[in-house]
Amino acid sequence: MRYLTDRKRAEGLGSGKSGTLHHWHMQVSAVGLAVLIPLFIFTFGGILGAPHAEVVAYYSRPFPAIVAALTLLAGLYHFKNGAQILIEDYVHGLARKAAIIAVICLSYGLMATGLYALIRLAL
Repeated sequence: MRYLTDRKRAEGLGSGKSGTLHHWHMQVSAVGLAVLIPLFIFTFGGILGAPHAEVVAYYSRPFPAIVAALTLLAGLYHFKNGAQILIEDYVHGLARKAAIIAVICLSYGLMATGLYALIRLAL
């Protein structure tokens, strides 16, 4: 007969030691997005439907380009953290690690692609 202490039964089921920091990052990015999304809609909405040359001239100015870049970065960072939480809750085993790696690569790839497109548009 095996005698297990309470500690032995709970081994591996306790705190992951990073939940508070992860939650804090989600809260900070959510507040940042609460400020950035209205600014982005304000700056993007005015140029929506304009000819290409006008859009290029508009995004050559620093304020709209910086707002678009910050919104892109904060939004995809928030997506990465939220998707990681979702995967950690509902996917198990090797698929969990593969899915988290895929989401992180997708997020950073989209960030790089979006910033590259924005820089090409602004310059």
